[in-house]
Amino acid sequence: MASSLLAGERLVRALGPGGELEREQLPRKLRAQLEAALGKKHAGSDNATGPRRLVSFRLIRDLHQHLRERNSRLYLHELLEGSDIYFPEIVKPPRNPELVARLEKIKIQLANEEYKRITRNVTCQDAQCGGTLSDLGKQVRSVKALVVTIFNFIITVAAAFVCTYLGSQYVFTEMASRVLAALIVASVVGLAELYVMLQRWQQLECHGVQASCSVPRAWESSELNRSLDMIPTQSL
Repeated sequence: MASSLLAGERLVRALGPGGELEREQLPRKLRAQLEAALGKKHAGSDNATGPRRLVSFRLIRDLHQHLRERNSRLYLHELLEGSDIYFPEIVKPPRNPELVARLEKIKIQLANEEYKRITRNVTCQDAQCGGTLSDLGKQVRSVKALVVTIFNFIITVAAAFVCTYLGSQYVFTEMASRVLAALIVASVVGLAELYVMLQRWQQLECHGVQASCSVPRAWESSELNRSLDMIPTQSL
């Protein structure tokens, strides 16, 4: 907080011999304090701009009060031309190493808690017991099951077509009728196979979603029990 100002040349000349304040009959104590303040150089001043002196606000206030009591025609703002408010340099106290280490530890702890809170619902059973090889094995098994399903579908439709084509020779004599009947039966069998396949895939997806959703709940319950175990019995 500023409590003094850097006196300008106007105030220095006014207080000097033959200055404007000489005829104002300043009290000896006030003049001595002003001369002592203006006689001291400011430690942070620049020598290129000349010496600068610090004058406290209290002395400026006393000077202003004296001028008002004498009804002087010399105004304070005229004396303060070229003067600036002095803001002392703020010296920062050294930081306590123990406090800094404690704050860093608290920051790390808060960051870990925030990370655990964000990744709480991401935990799943596959991430705990799985790895790169297990994921690759699951992908291979899923691709193998898909290939087998498609192969069975093609074999079933082709077998239905062939059986209908060969069996329809006892009903139809023309080849076009036999091919049409075989296509109709193969289409019906193919649609039935597709319906069964879609129903099975839908059931598997539903079971997978339920299994993945049940893992975080179990994890949350275990974490809740662990937290309750850490609470002292006296607080309960």
